[in-house]
Amino acid sequence: MSTLHGKTLFITGASRGIGKAIALRAARDGANVVIAAKTVTPHPKLPGTIYTAAEEIDAAGGQALAVRTDIRFEEQVQAAVDAGVEAFGGIDILVNNASAIFLAGTEETPMRRFDLMHKVNVRGTFLCSKLCVPHLKEAENPHILNLAPPLNMEARWFQNHVAYTMSKYGMSMCVLGMAEEFRADGIAVNALWPRTAIATAAVRNLLGGEEAIRASRQPAIMADAAHWILTREALDYTGEFFVDDEVLVRAGVSDFDQYAVDPDADLMPDFFL
Repeated sequence: MSTLHGKTLFITGASRGIGKAIALRAARDGANVVIAAKTVTPHPKLPGTIYTAAEEIDAAGGQALAVRTDIRFEEQVQAAVDAGVEAFGGIDILVNNASAIFLAGTEETPMRRFDLMHKVNVRGTFLCSKLCVPHLKEAENPHILNLAPPLNMEARWFQNHVAYTMSKYGMSMCVLGMAEEFRADGIAVNALWPRTAIATAAVRNLLGGEEAIRASRQPAIMADAAHWILTREALDYTGEFFVDDEVLVRAGVSDFDQYAVDPDADLMPDFFL
């Protein structure tokens, strides 16, 4: 399979950034996309809403359904899943992209930030997976893809932001467990993570403004890598922790300058790699 034509993707946090890029790549194939995100009015530091994303997805050749969804709340996720199934007849792919980030040490991390990261990153991923799985079991070539880092249980990945690392590794552990849990059901469960910083609002706001953006790759690299994964036969690859550029090498890509914001800038490596 080389196309997502006719497939229905349920993507959390798809109003901007990597989630929207994955949605737009699928839309170019003629896919259906459920935009499960909470932004309905523009924010000065976080451009894009579920409605502007839907317009872009439709313009790219897909069909979008924008559903205001805060994945911390089970009833909202269930309503979004039900709406997607009603609109498109089922769900073929779940992309757990939504994530909260706060990069600080233990003493500097307010408990409200700890709670937010764990409710969105760990609980939200588990909840969306739980509620999509019954529909994925009925799909042809079903996939779950978590935007989560490889599991490297070494102190250096935790020491500077233990709360954030715990929450992201929780998403990674969902991959580890669910890949085996749902293998017999034919559902692939994998993770994807970037080699470098990606030019998103989070990088601009938290990691150094425009200078950090210049040292980043565009979200399209993650979208192209996700597309390759999601068009594989489900059980050919499951329980894998993919890195974006390694995926694209397998896909035959050799020119990575095309993804650079500034090809002359030194790339900022991701802090989980």
